[in-house]
Amino acid sequence: MSNSNTAEVKAPASPGTTNRSIIIIGALFFIFGFVTWLNSVLIPYLKIACELNNFQSYFVVTAFYISYLVMALPSAWILKVTGFKKGMSLGLLVMAVGALIFIPAAYTRTYQLFLLGLFVQGTGLAILQTAANPYITILGPIESAAKRISIMGICNKVAGALAPIVLGAIALKNVDALVEELKTMNLAEKVSALNLLSERVVAPYLIMMGVLILLAIFIYFSSLPEIDTDKEDETLAKTNINKKSIFQFPHLLLGALAMFLYVGVEVMAGDTVISYGASQGIPFTTAKFFTTYTLIAMIVGYIIGIYAIPRFITQEKALKVSAILGMVLGLGAIFTDGFISVLLISLLGLANALVFPAIWPLAIDGLGRFTKVGASFLIMALAGGAIIPLLYGALADSLNPQTAYWILIPCYLFILYYASYGYKIRKK
Repeated sequence: MSNSNTAEVKAPASPGTTNRSIIIIGALFFIFGFVTWLNSVLIPYLKIACELNNFQSYFVVTAFYISYLVMALPSAWILKVTGFKKGMSLGLLVMAVGALIFIPAAYTRTYQLFLLGLFVQGTGLAILQTAANPYITILGPIESAAKRISIMGICNKVAGALAPIVLGAIALKNVDALVEELKTMNLAEKVSALNLLSERVVAPYLIMMGVLILLAIFIYFSSLPEIDTDKEDETLAKTNINKKSIFQFPHLLLGALAMFLYVGVEVMAGDTVISYGASQGIPFTTAKFFTTYTLIAMIVGYIIGIYAIPRFITQEKALKVSAILGMVLGLGAIFTDGFISVLLISLLGLANALVFPAIWPLAIDGLGRFTKVGASFLIMALAGGAIIPLLYGALADSLNPQTAYWILIPCYLFILYYASYGYKIRKK
């Protein structure tokens, strides 16, 4: 990797300013995590409330993550106009609108409206992530970017670990008994029971809307410094003098593909594990905690990254180890059964933890004035969370939920290729 800076803070940043910025961005990553990992509860919850099969229920993650593909490039254009700070505030307000849409969706028990709310929330997150990820990456030395992103990851995954417990306690309360009772109800009783189940999410999403609006106001008036990603130092300017397009950075494009596959397997590890646990005969009252186990495993991985990168291991080597561990755990889950198999899927969180923090700095290193567009490509790649879990759902219906996990293996193989060779490929 080069040591060239790809951006500068417009006003000189003191250590205190930098630390305050990290705390503020950490709060945003907490919000990312809380909203994103609610999907792990929404999938089984809406499957029951809206009477869906596996394939249909995984449109929850499709609606949420496809917004990254649709909105990432427009987000880059928005950020060119607003700058990072105002763009983050706007993203939070868009997310609040998405939370609001859940209210009529819940009262009418309309799956399409739930999906629209998730798409709008994903749109807000696309703006936020297009701003926040490159911001934290280039707020300090590129060699320690994975360390800073790991700190953000802890904020993200602590929230993610709490989210399924909080929403699960409300949305999935006594749901095992309800599922059995639904089998003996007549049509009118069933409709009434499902309507009451659907309305359980009204209060949580109203609270979420209020919190998002307050945070948007706070960010807008905060002291976050603006970062100029269009400025290049002399060495980088010479390197990029003949570059006219983002497509002249193959290490970025390969990194975007690695990110696409990674997000797919990360979402699978967190969002399919509750349903997978149920398919292995584990009650929902127990299975709802498996997503939390996944996120705790990720937090452990982030702590390892904070301590070890770059002191004992490079970002590239951390990425290699992560890919290999992911393949080992995936194969273990396929060839075991019951609690152990489900737990191995949860432990994929440990394998996944350092993939995102390592891909970001490897992929945007040396982009200079192309950083915002390059970041939008990496955010578009988050659409892997829309496609790969949906493919898993289709395979789970046609084969079985366990065999469907074979989809993990080629994903981790490509991540291993990127960590070994792909990030080095540069055009002169």
